[in-house]
Amino acid sequence: MHWHVWLEFAVVSAMIGLVPGPSVTSIVGYALGSGRRTALSSVGGMAVGNVIAISLSLGGVGAILAASALAFSILKWAGALYLIVLGLLTLIRSTRAADLAVTAQPIKPRAAFLNNVALGTFHPKTIVFFVSFVPQFITKDASYAAQAALFGATFCVVVGCTDAAYALAASKAAHLLRRPRTAIWSQRAGGGVLIAAGVATATSR
Repeated sequence: MHWHVWLEFAVVSAMIGLVPGPSVTSIVGYALGSGRRTALSSVGGMAVGNVIAISLSLGGVGAILAASALAFSILKWAGALYLIVLGLLTLIRSTRAADLAVTAQPIKPRAAFLNNVALGTFHPKTIVFFVSFVPQFITKDASYAAQAALFGATFCVVVGCTDAAYALAASKAAHLLRRPRTAIWSQRAGGGVLIAAGVATATSR
């Protein structure tokens, strides 16, 4: 494989990572509602989920999802419902906190990590995209397994960097909102973004 093929793949991966989607909106939601540490933990969870999704793609699950509209729809709606419920719970917690005149409790980093592992793993578009995208860069004169592993690792690292950039930017903005009342509205914004991520997942094709 020529180096320019890998570079082209890395550039395309960066472009994909920079386009806001359900993963980015969930990370931004954690940043706004719970701060930088939780947001970065969610980035790590998304990276692990991407690794699992890519492994499933290379194992043939992507071909199954691409061929079965029902399987794709089940995973899509399950992921969408999960994000919407999480966003609603965040809004409920912030509302209760406002009624008690205390700062809303943020989501813990461990919970954000595990939530985004699930989101990254079961987001069907990642699986279908990878199984249809990577073969365009595979060359016949080299090992398929080695090339697939390299492209998978490249995608995860590049998208992890773009996700981290979103997390840091959003958490920096949220960090400026220090007053308890403002923090509650920040968490409400985070819950709204998580719901938006769920809607984006549900309406994806």
